[in-house]
Amino acid sequence: MRLAAVDLGSNSTRLLIADLDDEGRLTELERRSTVTRLGQGVDRDGRLNPTAVTRVTDELAVVRRLLDEHRVERVVGVLTSAVRDAEDGAAFTARVRDEFGIDARTIPGEQEAALTFLGATSGRAPSNDRIAVVDVGGGSTEFVIGRGQEVEFRVSTQAGVVRQTERHVDHDPPRHDELTAMAEDVRAIFAAAVPEEVRRGVDAIIAVAGTATSCAAIAQELDPYDADRVHGYRLTLAEIESLLARLAQMDEPERRRVPGLQPDRAPTIVAGCVLLSNALRQFDAVACEVSEHDILRGAVIAAATGQL
Repeated sequence: MRLAAVDLGSNSTRLLIADLDDEGRLTELERRSTVTRLGQGVDRDGRLNPTAVTRVTDELAVVRRLLDEHRVERVVGVLTSAVRDAEDGAAFTARVRDEFGIDARTIPGEQEAALTFLGATSGRAPSNDRIAVVDVGGGSTEFVIGRGQEVEFRVSTQAGVVRQTERHVDHDPPRHDELTAMAEDVRAIFAAAVPEEVRRGVDAIIAVAGTATSCAAIAQELDPYDADRVHGYRLTLAEIESLLARLAQMDEPERRRVPGLQPDRAPTIVAGCVLLSNALRQFDAVACEVSEHDILRGAVIAAATGQL
């Protein structure tokens, strides 16, 4: 069965087209990610920015052509933090369905977390390890903890790279006091969302989405990007903090030239490093495993099994 998932996040619009066979094996045919920043201004204004909406709809026109070229049998769309928080989010979701023929739905943060865990743990060797999956997004960060494919705990927090950048950063490069305020904000949000007893006993952390994959690519100076070298990379807390120190000294034009960093992620990668490093610190972890398998893969699997 040929399926596709479209993730309309606060920072990027992403596509996965894949074949799923009768035994549940998934073969990726097309993967695409474009920074569209749908969450621009939502934290401040409570509405979707018209310019951001145009960026997304322009990208969806490209996505629709790819879906048609691959003759996809079913396509699901998941709209997350920006659309959840915007008062005009329901109207935008309806537009995605009607104009682009995508089975789109705005999903709650807890479902976003569950789909992310499903995607991140799919295809892994059976294990009894207690795994925490961390998904740093544009408007929210999800934490999901479980064993095998059974979820024990999940939460979606109001902390993301677009949201925290807009809240705290007014200078380029960001000032030390701005980064300090951001880190304090993030620590408080994470500590309140993930109880201490939940954090104990985690055997491994899997980090998914653009911040984690970007950090892995920068750490390896991958130019061009190589998904095979990013997937499974062991990214240490020391590497993340070293990247934070380095990137925070640059202005945006300098960050755009950093090998391994998608240029359009330059405005938010500093916040991403703050979020990811603090996520690892919540679990007293020294490293995480970076995964290319995330909510897109989870949504494809869920669509095929009638869960979405």
